[in-house]
Amino acid sequence: MGTLSYTMTMSLDGYVEDATGSIAFSEPDEEVHRFANQQARETAAFLFGRGLYDVMEEYWTAPERADGHPVEAEFAREYVATPRIVFSDSLESVAPGCRLVRRADAVDEVLRLKQETDGDLAVGGAGLAASLLDLVDEFRPRVVPAVLGRGTPYFPRGADLRLRLVEQRTFRCGTVALRYVRSDRPAAGAGRPPKVDPGGSGTAT
Repeated sequence: MGTLSYTMTMSLDGYVEDATGSIAFSEPDEEVHRFANQQARETAAFLFGRGLYDVMEEYWTAPERADGHPVEAEFAREYVATPRIVFSDSLESVAPGCRLVRRADAVDEVLRLKQETDGDLAVGGAGLAASLLDLVDEFRPRVVPAVLGRGTPYFPRGADLRLRLVEQRTFRCGTVALRYVRSDRPAAGAGRPPKVDPGGSGTAT
């Protein structure tokens, strides 16, 4: 059975976009990028709303990504090789490698995917994640040392969740990758103490 995870980079005060809609604050360094590449390799499918799909698809399928910096080229290869499911009512078609699903069918589609998929289903985009919140098994924010003051929050306003930390990794730049599971749901590795890297070496212990 698949695991639905919600992975996005957020500011220290909990925003995934600033007040203008920019995510420039979250640009990763090479160490964090390699971590994201590894997560992409372990992903069975990406689940996007319209906004994030537009950004990700245009950037990561551009020819210059494959010929650019090695760490970006690596992510581009993983991205293109991974099925992408786009939830939108405004799009009429999507790019090769993607499949379009209407928002009204989102819950049924994700339930089906969780039953039929062996691996991680990575939902991206705060709006889509909010609409699927009850189905999310793991929350995986990457917290960067920046405070935005306002913007789009990682968690929807009014969300009431009980979570347990099962993994934590600190990077030299100050970014911290966290992995939480729901307290009332079993998860792989959830019965053990959290894996913590307190020294910022970039390697979980």
